[in-house]
Amino acid sequence: MKLKISSIFLLVAVVALSAFKNPTKPVTYTVDAAKSTITWIGKKVTGSHNGTVALQSGSLAVNGKSVTGGTFVIDMTSIKDADGSAKLEGHLKADDFFGTAKFPTSTFVITKVAGSGANVTVTGNLTIKGITKPLSFPATVTVNADGTASALAGKIVVDRTKYDIKYGSKSFFDSIGDKAIDDNFELSVKLVAKK
Repeated sequence: MKLKISSIFLLVAVVALSAFKNPTKPVTYTVDAAKSTITWIGKKVTGSHNGTVALQSGSLAVNGKSVTGGTFVIDMTSIKDADGSAKLEGHLKADDFFGTAKFPTSTFVITKVAGSGANVTVTGNLTIKGITKPLSFPATVTVNADGTASALAGKIVVDRTKYDIKYGSKSFFDSIGDKAIDDNFELSVKLVAKK
């Protein structure tokens, strides 16, 4: 009888340990590019410009109600000015800025998601013009109650000079005066993904 009870306790311990060692694996959700949005804003001394850029593809790793990782690819050739300025769009695609002929995409790879609940801090590696730099941004995460879809939204502040985009920067051109363009630009990202 003692042997039987000991065997049962041993079996329970083994099952408990295996469950602890093998936690649930994140599920990969595919980002729906048509339902996701990326907007941008760049500021200068005399005003600002804003517009959109298309998401090419992406995925989110979801574990229960939490996003734990992911990647998204931005189609830099699709950059649009909200005012429809073909001249500005052409300049943004030129080597002065994003050099889209040579670097048609930019990517963000999530390496860490910190925090609990809906409000988190996302850390990852952003690659623009073949240059990869780490950055973090606050984000909101939602997962449908039935677990079929999730969303991640946040505002990413990017220092363009770290990606060799120096055009109009006071950090590099002292005498530029009121033609200066801020080193930082903002990307507002909303990723919608489903299983």
